[in-house]
Amino acid sequence: MPELPEVETVRAGLEPVLVGRSLARVEARRPDLRFPLPDGFVQRLTGARVLNLRRRAKYLLAGLDRGGALLMHLGMTGRFEVEGAAMRDGFALAAPADAKHAHILFETDEGVRITFYDARRFGFMDLVEDDDRRLLALGPEPLGADFDATVLARAFAGRRQGPKTLLLDQRVVAGLGNIYVCEALHRARISPTQPAASVAPRRLEPLVAAIKDVLGEAIAAGGSSLRDFAAANGELGYFQHSFRVYDQEGEPCPNRGCRGTIRRTVQAGRSTFFCPTCQR
Repeated sequence: MPELPEVETVRAGLEPVLVGRSLARVEARRPDLRFPLPDGFVQRLTGARVLNLRRRAKYLLAGLDRGGALLMHLGMTGRFEVEGAAMRDGFALAAPADAKHAHILFETDEGVRITFYDARRFGFMDLVEDDDRRLLALGPEPLGADFDATVLARAFAGRRQGPKTLLLDQRVVAGLGNIYVCEALHRARISPTQPAASVAPRRLEPLVAAIKDVLGEAIAAGGSSLRDFAAANGELGYFQHSFRVYDQEGEPCPNRGCRGTIRRTVQAGRSTFFCPTCQR
């Protein structure tokens, strides 16, 4: 599933063609994605002007001049394509999306066509207000100033769950996913499985820094393309070439001075990659 860097990459690709433009045409080629589209979806969006496009956790929110926002979630295989979007030299491109999975079409008053594809239909769209319960329940943004060691200290206090489990809880911190939590915990040399309450307070600030660094580097690389993810102009992400532990089972630990080997375990049904030698 796309995580924060991938969603931010998509947002940055859509922003130049959506913000300030009116939706001259909206077409829903099916009545549902993961969930049914809201009543009057096409009629309520047609003619609306997009005021801004922001990301909250793994959601995209297009603010509308009619009030409220179009909320969008990529799910596992969701992908936007902008017709005629410019490509950067040297960037690999994803294979064209299958037309049979083209479910939602937006056309702006400039004639730009934006198509949402979703092979498995785990993504969804909705029309929401600022007080939508899904947004109010989210924790702080990990790249924001209000995410710091104090936030983690509160979340970890008295908890027997591992740090990885808690960092994946969107109520603790918004937008983190499996890949980047594994990578950040490895950089901070913190075990993903030890009880979170046992992590010394002095180690929380370096963990916050590692989370911010990993996310920043991944955004700069256009996210990670493992299966279906591609930017709005079709470019593949490159951060998967920088993974230190994720999907690196059996490889030597890259942390300086460590002679350990990356292992894989399963936590709550999800693969965790870590070094048992230096992550303690």
